[in-house]
Amino acid sequence: MSKKAFLFPGQGSQYVGMAKDLYENSVEAKEMILTADDALGINLSHIMFHGPVEELKQTEYTQSAIFLHSVVLASIIRTISPESVAGHSLGEYSALVSAGAIQFYDAIKIVRKRGQVMQQSGIDNPGTMAAVIGADTDKVEEICKIASLDGIVQCANFNSPGQIVISGSVKAVHRAMDLCKNDGAKIVKELVVSGAFHSTLMQSAKDKLKSVLDETNFYDAKIPVYANVSAKPVANKDKIKSVLFEQVTSPVRWEETIQNMIADGYDEFYEVGPGKVLQGLLKRINREINCISIDKYVDVEQYL
Repeated sequence: MSKKAFLFPGQGSQYVGMAKDLYENSVEAKEMILTADDALGINLSHIMFHGPVEELKQTEYTQSAIFLHSVVLASIIRTISPESVAGHSLGEYSALVSAGAIQFYDAIKIVRKRGQVMQQSGIDNPGTMAAVIGADTDKVEEICKIASLDGIVQCANFNSPGQIVISGSVKAVHRAMDLCKNDGAKIVKELVVSGAFHSTLMQSAKDKLKSVLDETNFYDAKIPVYANVSAKPVANKDKIKSVLFEQVTSPVRWEETIQNMIADGYDEFYEVGPGKVLQGLLKRINREINCISIDKYVDVEQYL
């Protein structure tokens, strides 16, 4: 008997036109999208459907857009019941709604706030991020320690074997990039981001998010949610709140998360949301395990 799990993407998967076909083909999707516009007091759906891409790429809109797209998809899929969920960074919020730990209406407001405070944090404490491909994890961590003499730099995402993202102050990240290149990393590429996500430069965003998390009603999750900070399942509402708080400045342990899910018997994965980033990462983590991407209405139709 196969065990099913939903995976929810994070920032970077957005595209102009996202969820437009869901809005046009599903009454439920349309209602959820209009509810989100109403809850936020902004025309988020217009930015999602029509762009411009520059606006959609702003963290304060991107996070809400990806979250909304993912949660709408998960809600209208009727015939697959996941037995656990996980989300990459921002995707953890989509996962928590899917697991019944936060109400959709509350979660969209938290996500919007998270995007705003992270964008502001990037303005107040400028930083950058870089992808390092084809390098050993221990070596990258060691390089970050050395480069820390020039400022803040740490591993932000352990995505898949040999794919790590580093984050921190511009000078220190550039120093770490040079060291990684000299050490033989295959690809070292700076990312176009509005801040040093998952690093201690996000501390002010973390502090501001705390009050919003504290004001929100959380519930025990109905199914296990594998948390980014621990790569382990959580279900208790207080624990969920604390991992969301810690997540802002902690690395996303995605490779370990997926390995733990597979070790726990999950063997049928669905990436629910825009793009196919997580499907690609899963292939690199374990080629044997299948992952189906669900993004467009045509992907959902067979599961209605």
